[in-house]
Amino acid sequence: MKQVQFVPKKRVLASALMVALAGPAFAQDANPQTTANQASTGATAASQDPATTLDTVQVTGIRGSLTSSMNLKRDAQGVVDGIVAEDIGKFPDSNLAESLQRISGVSIDRSNGEGSRVTVRGMGPDFNLVLLNGRQMPTSTGSRAFEFSDLASESISEVDVYKTSRADIPTGGIGATINIRTARPLDNPGTHASAAAKGVWDTSDDDLPSRLKGSSVTPELSGIFSTTSADGQFGLGISGSYQERDSGSASAFVAPGNGWRPFIDTPRADGLGGGSALPLPGQPGSENITNRPGPNDVYSMPQSLGYSVNSVERKRTNGQAVLQWRPIDELTATLDYTYSENKIHTRRNDMSVWFNMTPNQSSWTSGSGSSPLYYEELYNGNSDFANGAGDSAVKHENKSLGFNVEWKVSDQLTLTMDYHDSSATSTPDSPYGSSNTLSAAGFFRAGNIADFSGEFPILTLILPNGMTAIDPAQMLVTGSVFSNNYNRAEIQQWQGSGEFVFENYSKLNFGVASTNYHNRSAFTNVQLDTWGGATSAADYPDQVWQLEHMGDYFDQFGGASSPNFTDDFFGFDFATVRQLAADAWVRAGKGSAEDYLASYDYTGQPVPGSTANRTVGDSRVQEKSRSAYISWSNTFDWGLPVSVAAGVRYEETKVQSQSLQPAPVGINWAGANEFNIIYNGSEFRRDDGEYKYWLPNLDIGVDLTDSVKLRASYSETLGRPNWGDLNAATSLGGVARFDGGSGSSGNPGLKPLESSNIDLSVEWYYADASYMSLGYFHKKIDNFIAAQTSVQTPYDNVHTPAGGAYWNAAVAAGCASTDRPCIRDYIFDNFDGQPGVNAAAGTIVGQPGDPVIPFNLSQPVNNRSDKLDGWEFNIQHMFGESGFGLAANYTWVDSGLTYNNGALGTQFALTGLSDSANFVAFYEKYGWSIRAAYNWRDEFLNALGDGKGSNPLYTEAYGQLDMNISYDVTDYLTLSLEGINITNETTRVHGRNSKQLYSVDQLGPRYMFGLRYKF
Repeated sequence: MKQVQFVPKKRVLASALMVALAGPAFAQDANPQTTANQASTGATAASQDPATTLDTVQVTGIRGSLTSSMNLKRDAQGVVDGIVAEDIGKFPDSNLAESLQRISGVSIDRSNGEGSRVTVRGMGPDFNLVLLNGRQMPTSTGSRAFEFSDLASESISEVDVYKTSRADIPTGGIGATINIRTARPLDNPGTHASAAAKGVWDTSDDDLPSRLKGSSVTPELSGIFSTTSADGQFGLGISGSYQERDSGSASAFVAPGNGWRPFIDTPRADGLGGGSALPLPGQPGSENITNRPGPNDVYSMPQSLGYSVNSVERKRTNGQAVLQWRPIDELTATLDYTYSENKIHTRRNDMSVWFNMTPNQSSWTSGSGSSPLYYEELYNGNSDFANGAGDSAVKHENKSLGFNVEWKVSDQLTLTMDYHDSSATSTPDSPYGSSNTLSAAGFFRAGNIADFSGEFPILTLILPNGMTAIDPAQMLVTGSVFSNNYNRAEIQQWQGSGEFVFENYSKLNFGVASTNYHNRSAFTNVQLDTWGGATSAADYPDQVWQLEHMGDYFDQFGGASSPNFTDDFFGFDFATVRQLAADAWVRAGKGSAEDYLASYDYTGQPVPGSTANRTVGDSRVQEKSRSAYISWSNTFDWGLPVSVAAGVRYEETKVQSQSLQPAPVGINWAGANEFNIIYNGSEFRRDDGEYKYWLPNLDIGVDLTDSVKLRASYSETLGRPNWGDLNAATSLGGVARFDGGSGSSGNPGLKPLESSNIDLSVEWYYADASYMSLGYFHKKIDNFIAAQTSVQTPYDNVHTPAGGAYWNAAVAAGCASTDRPCIRDYIFDNFDGQPGVNAAAGTIVGQPGDPVIPFNLSQPVNNRSDKLDGWEFNIQHMFGESGFGLAANYTWVDSGLTYNNGALGTQFALTGLSDSANFVAFYEKYGWSIRAAYNWRDEFLNALGDGKGSNPLYTEAYGQLDMNISYDVTDYLTLSLEGINITNETTRVHGRNSKQLYSVDQLGPRYMFGLRYKF
C-alpha cells in the first residue's frame, strides 16, 4: 500500500487564494485541521506555506468571505462550516449569531430582535460548546448557553462550526463546537487600521409612550489597529467598540408564570387534570358551552391575559488587546486580553386580568389538547383590573486573559501551550433590581371576555353598572416583587498539545488539558402579597395615572383595532409611584421602605421593620475536568486519494455542588392534617458527582475527482448537564402530611448526555467559488435528563410524630391509626408537657427516635435514549464575473422526541428541533456591495412547562429579511446602509394548539447608516 501526501492542483490554488483572502481580514490559519486548541497560537500554517507567494492577490468583500468559507469547508477534517470576515473590522453581520444562522443546520433564538443563542442540528443552546481562540468560555446566563449578543463582531476574523467532533476538540458540544477566532497581528505583517461609525435608527422606539422613549438615533463606534515591528518579531493589536441601542416592543400574553391549567373530565389516578369547573353535559350551564371537550380530552383554561409595552436601552462595550513576540521563526508567544460589557435597562407598562377558571360562556377548539376560542367570566362582586410597571437593569461582564506559546521544535515536532483565566458575570444594575413588578389596580372589573379565535387575543372588559370608563380615583398599588439575580462563572484552563509529522507525512497529534469551571447562581426576592391593595387609593394623586390605549402599540395586528378590544389602561412612571407606595406603606405602619426595594443580601438576613416575604437562594457548582487525546491522520493513494483521521479522547470530570437553603430541623403536628416543617436558619447542602468517558472518532475523506469529495465520520460526544440540574438544594415547602411530604431537588450525580454520531456527505466544487453539498447526520443520544419522583429521606434529623412513641401509645390505647383527631386528643390528654407536646398551643413536635419523615422528591435523572437525524443541503453559486451570486441552504431534522399535545403529565421532548432555511443573494461590483438575506425557521418546541404544569410552548415559524448596501467612495472610505427585519415580522408562541396563545410580540425594523475608513 502506497502512502502519499496527495494535494490536487486545484486545491493548491484554492489554498493559496484562501491565504491571500485571509490576509486583510487578520485571519489566522484558515485550515480547520489546525486544532481548536491551537487556534490561539500566533504561528500559523499559512506563514509557512509556499502558497503565500500569491499574497498580492487580495479579494475582500462578500465574494471573498464566501470563497474563504468554502475553502475552509473543503479542506477540513470532518464536517466544518465557517464564516470569514469580509475585510479588516468587517464581519458579515454586526451580530455573531445573525451571521451563524446563515450556516446550514444553525438556528438562533432572538432576544429583543437580536440574535442571542444558537441551536445546531436540533440540539439547543445548552448543548453547543463555544470557544474563543480554542478556549472554553464561561457563561453568565445561569445555563451553559453562550450569549452571543455580548460580543461585537468587529474584532472577529473567523468563526468555525465543527459539526463533527475530533479528539483535539474540547468536550461539551453535541450539536456543534463553535470556535470564535480573533485577529493576530503577526498573521498580517505591517500596520493596518480601520475605524467605523454608525447611526442606529430602531423604529420600534418611535412607537413607545413618551416616558419610555429613548433616542431616535443611537451611535455605534468601532476601531481596530494592528502593527508589527520591521523585523517581524513584535506585534500589537488593539480593537474596541461601543454601541448604544434604544428599542421597544409590544407583547400580548398568557404569562408562562401563570400559564394554562390543563383539565380532563376523567382525572388520572394521581389527581392530575382534576378540579375543573366546566359543567359536564346535562349539568346547569352546559347549554352555554359550544363544542365542549370530550370526557377523555385534555383541555386548558387560561389563568390570566395581559398586554405590555416595553422599552430596552442597551449599552455594549467591547475591547481586545493582543501582544505577540516571535524572537525566532520557530517560537511565537501571544498574550491577549478580551473584555466585554453589556448593560441592559428595561422598562415597561402593562395591563392584565386574572381569570377564576369559571367560565359563564365558552366555545372550544376540537380534539384533545383543546382550549377556548371564546371565554367569558362574570363575577358576583368587582374584581381588579391590574395595571403594572417595571424598571430594572442588569450588567453582563466578560473578561478573558490568555497566554499561548507555540514552539516548532524541529521540522517534525511542534508543541503548543495555552492557558487562560476567564470570567463571566451578570449583576443587577439598578436599586430596583434585575427584575421587578409594581402592580396597581382599580377594583372595577365586573367581568371580562377573551377572544382567542384570531392571531391577536381580544380582551373585552365588563365594567359595573353605571360605570362607562376606568377611573383613576380608584387606582392604588397592590402587590409587588423586587428581585436580584447574580450569576458568575469562572474558568481556569490549561492546554498542552503537540504535532509530530512522520517521514511519510502522516501526523500524530496529542495533548492534555485541565479545566476548572466554577459556576454560581444566587437570587433574592422581596415580595409583598398585598394583591387586595397595599394601602389606600387616596395615597395616589389622580394625575400619576395617565390614560393610554394599548392598541396603539400593536399596529401589525388587525385585532388590536377591533371595537371589542378594551385597550384603555393607566400607564404610570415606575419611580414616582414606587416612592408614593413606599411612603404610604411606612406612614400606615405596615412595614419599612426597604419592602419596595431589591435586596443585595443573598444570605437571607432579617431586615428590621420589614414585613415583606424575603427568599434567597445560592447555588455553587464546581466542575474539574481532566482530559487527554491522541489522533493520527494520513492520506493514502488507493486508486483515489483517501484521507483518514482517527483519534480518541479521555475525559474525566468531578462535580462538587453546594447550595444555600432553609435548614429543616423538625415536624410540628399543628392540626389534624397539618404537619408543618420547622426551619431554623439556613445551611449549605452539599453533594458530589463524577464521570469518565473514552470518546473515539474517525473521519474519512475521498476525492472522487478534483472537484467531488465524499466524507464519512463517526464520533462520540458529550453534553454536560445544565447548572440548575446540578443544584444540590432540596426544596420542601412548608407543609407535609401524616405520611410524608413532597419537594424537589437537583442531582449533582447526573451523567452527561452521550451521543454517538454518524455523518455522511458529498460535496461538488463545480466552479470558481461555487459548490453544492448534501449531508446526512444521525445521532443516537443516551442519558437524556427528565424529572422523576421517588420516595427519599433526605434529612435524617427531621422526625415526624406520625408513627412515633406518642402516636403508637394512642393507637395501643384504642385510637384507629387513621383517626388523627383521636390520636391528637390522646397525646394532649396524656403527654402534655412532655418533650414536644404543648396542648395549649396545639402542637406536637417529632422527637429523636420518632420516624424520619419521607418525601416524594422530584429530581432530574438520566432516564431516556432516543435518536435524531437529518439532512443538510447547501448551494453557493457565482454568476461568472457579473458580480452576482447566491448562497442557500436547507436543513431537515427529525426525532422521536416529540410532545403529545393531547396527553397529561411529564413528558420528555427535545426543545429547539426544527427545519430551517437560508437564502442570500448579492451583487458586488464597481464599488457597490448589495446583499439581501432571508432566514426562515420552522415551528419548534421551545419549552416544557409553565406555571401550571408540564405544558408545551411552541414558537411558530418565523422568517426575516435583512439587507445591506455599501459603496466604496474610495479605496479607503466606504458608506453603508443596513436594514434588519425590514418587513416588520412578528413572533408568536402557542401551546397545545395554535389558538392557545402564550405570547405574540411586535418589534419593528431597524436601520443602520454608517461609514468605515480603512487606513
